[in-house]
Amino acid sequence: MKQLRWGLIGCGDISKKRVAPALRDLPNCDFVAVNRAQYHLAESFAEEFGARKWYKTWREILADDEIDAVYIATPVYLHCEQTVAAAQAGKHVLCEKPMAMNTAECDRMIDACADNNVKLGIAYYRHHYPVIARIKEILVSGEIGEVVFVQINAFEYFNPRPGQERYWFMKKEQAGGGPMFDFGCHRIEVLLNILGPVIYTRGFISNIAFEREVEDTATAFFSFESGPNGVLNVTHAAFESQDTLDIFGSEGSIHVQQLNSGCITLKTRDKERSENHPPHTNIHQPLIDNFTQALLENCEPAVGGDIGRVVNIIEEEIYRAGII
Repeated sequence: MKQLRWGLIGCGDISKKRVAPALRDLPNCDFVAVNRAQYHLAESFAEEFGARKWYKTWREILADDEIDAVYIATPVYLHCEQTVAAAQAGKHVLCEKPMAMNTAECDRMIDACADNNVKLGIAYYRHHYPVIARIKEILVSGEIGEVVFVQINAFEYFNPRPGQERYWFMKKEQAGGGPMFDFGCHRIEVLLNILGPVIYTRGFISNIAFEREVEDTATAFFSFESGPNGVLNVTHAAFESQDTLDIFGSEGSIHVQQLNSGCITLKTRDKERSENHPPHTNIHQPLIDNFTQALLENCEPAVGGDIGRVVNIIEEEIYRAGII
């Protein structure tokens, strides 16, 4: 089998739990090298996941001629610089979300990849969830009639202290924003995938429970070109975790109590049923597989820079209209 030769830039939690295992396990991937800022831990990381090489700096990994593509799993403020440099080095790029700090950076990334004839993907892995594909099928079938309203709640209690590894999420110049920017972007991509383009956005951004540079709670309101209205609520401050998706139609509704589980309840005027469409056990693996196959077959990945850019545009509109 033909393989794509990969380098991994950044070895944090996401890389350890999902990205590196996928690069190791997928038969179309050859996991060549890793870069880790904590260089004393790079060798053990490489050995654990089967990479043959390890580098101290990300520029060294870009200089490795054996590598075809890189997965960028670093804080968002580094995405643009690293993607542009990777493109200039002739490497294809699959970049973590959110794509960049702002739309201007997204444009630089897209242009650099186009100018150097390399492909760009963004890690919105929920695009590949079977439950999302099934929901789209139900909507097209007309079983719940015309979609009227959609709501997503994404609540994840998060309050790191200075000095902790993930405290950079509290720094606006590194993280870009709070929960709306960090994981709200995932839900925006889900909404775009299900309902299509947004024509109106309004946001409310606030700090309710914590004093920090970024918001701890936010709400975004949307109007979709296809007709329905939508609300996205995110927070770091609520004790109860939520990961819900509710779609209300003129003839029925769809309810997902936990998007990552894939269980849906469908209600219509005369019946109610449940379906189960769980994601892959490694939720990043279908994303990486799709990007790898796209490169091997010289076609476009399912989630390219264009989608990442649209999400960033919507994020900017939410923050521009919001109050902090």
